[in-house]
Amino acid sequence: MSLVGFTAVATVTLLLCVMTGPDRDDLDEFYTGYGSLSPMRNGLAIAGDYISAASVLGTGGVIALFGHDGVVLALSTALSLMLLMFLLAEPLRNAGRFTMGDALARRMPGRAARITACAVTIAALLPLMLVQLAGTGQLLAFVLGFSGAALQTGCIIGLGVLMIGYAAIGGMKGTALIQILKIVMLLGSGLVVAALILHRFDWNPGALFDAAADRSGAGPAFLNSGLQFAGGPHPDADMISSQLTVVLGGACLPHVTMRMYTASSARQVRRSMSWAVSGVALFVLVVTVIGFGAAALVGRSVIAGIDPQGNTAYLLGSQAAFGARVSTAETFLFTTVTTAVFLTLLASVGGMILACANSLAHDVFATRVQEMSPRREMTLARVSALAVGVPAIVLATLVQHRSLQPLVTLSFCLGASAIAPALVYGLFWRRYTRAGLLCTLIGGSLAVLLLMPGTNLVSGSPVSAFPEADFNWFPFTTTGLVSIPLGFACGWLGTMLSGRRKAQEQRRHYEAVEGWILAGAVRRGD
Repeated sequence: MSLVGFTAVATVTLLLCVMTGPDRDDLDEFYTGYGSLSPMRNGLAIAGDYISAASVLGTGGVIALFGHDGVVLALSTALSLMLLMFLLAEPLRNAGRFTMGDALARRMPGRAARITACAVTIAALLPLMLVQLAGTGQLLAFVLGFSGAALQTGCIIGLGVLMIGYAAIGGMKGTALIQILKIVMLLGSGLVVAALILHRFDWNPGALFDAAADRSGAGPAFLNSGLQFAGGPHPDADMISSQLTVVLGGACLPHVTMRMYTASSARQVRRSMSWAVSGVALFVLVVTVIGFGAAALVGRSVIAGIDPQGNTAYLLGSQAAFGARVSTAETFLFTTVTTAVFLTLLASVGGMILACANSLAHDVFATRVQEMSPRREMTLARVSALAVGVPAIVLATLVQHRSLQPLVTLSFCLGASAIAPALVYGLFWRRYTRAGLLCTLIGGSLAVLLLMPGTNLVSGSPVSAFPEADFNWFPFTTTGLVSIPLGFACGWLGTMLSGRRKAQEQRRHYEAVEGWILAGAVRRGD
């Protein structure tokens, strides 16, 4: 049934992309879908883009293995989206048109800013794409029961090609419909499974938590803070670093911020974000119950034995909710759960490929020509989807048997250390200069790339990417404690070194467009 469900979903979603994709050479239709989605549908699409397969499987695993710390991680993801909603969503929509490069170049025109923004976009999203693609082979192997490496590699290649098709054919509107279908299936099936788990414990969350703590092997520590980072030399600082990275980096990733440009007005952005935050908050509740249910019904040691990262906990918890005897209806429900996770993998990578392709075509290639025709730019965007997707597929086949947690962390660290400071400074600091922008993006990215190989996710522990090696000279899980302040400091220093005259020019230029960016009276292209 799972195989039938997967095949049906792949067929229906591809058909949706073909039917809703742009039928004319219109950039607004391809990049933003004309802003034609209602606030509810746009909000569900934002939530769909934000909740990736790494969020579903990874967060569920952390909750099942570490209890309280996993719940804090899930709440941090919701807090990140709220930060985007209240601080950045409207200014982003007002300043940009199609890509993050548009929003940054609104104040600092020129190819350097756009090319750097494109490079950081690809650098931040490529690791997440590898995780989703590699996870596709693992998911199918787990659900369908095969273990051959060649079959897993074949699944990655075949589904990677399908995801490239989503981005190239459907554009923004096609991928939005897939995200909506994904979030509805994911939340709908998850709510039913969560209800079944609570029913097993007489609708008493306290009993569920106590049972999870008993079977965790950690006792009361499972329900207290610090279990996830207890093995490190600086557990408190490591926890702060991780939460700060998730809160600042999660919602600033380009495949999420690009959804701001699909709203037709500032009011639409606010209403869309309200729906998105509500959807993510509901997901946090669902994944918390299923994660604790997995720990209580399956056992922490069993989960860790199947996958040390706990990525199968969400599916194991769903399976355990049905009990020993499984009816046809329960089999159908579990098929729905696995299909929803499968669709999450497809939709997440499709959205990320689209974000990278849009940036590559619009910020790099289109700016080289004074007047590029819409037809040619759309063709470039579709070719760019291929140019981004093919290397991602090849790399995913190479890393599929390694721990993928460092790649997830790398994406969030780049979002928090390079993209978040650039957006905050670019949208709100009047003196911010082009040199400051380049220093922020390049300096924040370099800080992450230099520190990340030294973290304990890469080496030095049995669950790291290279367990046989030990070059763990930066004893933290994420780089955020150092790289986030460095990202902001690089932007400030670059602006100060630009000189007073440049700073005053930028101040005058910002004051001329301040109402445009903050109040949204007018929008570029309107």
